[in-house]
Amino acid sequence: MTVVGADAGASRVKLVLVRDGEVVARGAAPCGIDLAGTAQALLDGLLAEAGVPRSQVSAIPATGTGAEAVPFATARVNVVKVMARAGVKLVPAARTVIDVGAEEARAVRCDAKGSIADFALNDKCAAGAGSFIEAMSRALECPLEEMGPLSLKAGKAIGLTAQCVIFAESEVVSLIHRRTPPEEIARAAYDAMAARVSGLLLRLGAQPEVVVVGGVARDPGFIAALGRKLGVPLTVPPDPEFAGALGAALCAEG
Repeated sequence: MTVVGADAGASRVKLVLVRDGEVVARGAAPCGIDLAGTAQALLDGLLAEAGVPRSQVSAIPATGTGAEAVPFATARVNVVKVMARAGVKLVPAARTVIDVGAEEARAVRCDAKGSIADFALNDKCAAGAGSFIEAMSRALECPLEEMGPLSLKAGKAIGLTAQCVIFAESEVVSLIHRRTPPEEIARAAYDAMAARVSGLLLRLGAQPEVVVVGGVARDPGFIAALGRKLGVPLTVPPDPEFAGALGAALCAEG
């Protein structure tokens, strides 16, 4: 059985081509203002790359905030369900899966089959998502990809009291004016974000193995901060940003 899973997030659309439970190809692109057109071009390119005609694709389930805009989707799949399925597929021992993207974060407890035991969402607060770090990087005038490595150089921890992105940006500017080292400000931003995300785990009662997926899982600053906050080992699988699309495809396979 050949299926394509689609994950239309706030900033990027991801596709994963799966045949008999194994990933054949994957691709991603910025959503832009024409998500439907972007998704269609991505699908066409993915099928061409894999040498798979559209007629051989049995289903294309979609998930994510922009799932309704994916023109070729054959079904819509709940984001929590796909994270549980993907987490166990990527890390068979996974029992808690944390997904952090550009605009949202969520956590789910699951069993060995990827069935949901419980879940928690961050109610779309940007303080617990990737956009928070994007805002902090702008305030620090630091490229986003350098924020994580910069934070790891901090010699001590300081706090950010503001939870709202706008107020946190103002607080960062004040810290800059007080000549606070930029690496300490970067770490404070990640610690604030990790505190928000760890609150999801407090509601669930995290059970090992704890797996982190989503685009932000690639950020070493966030993973270090979340590990400090939770006090438990965290596992980041390869290509964590494609977990949503993979989970959608797995749901179509049954």
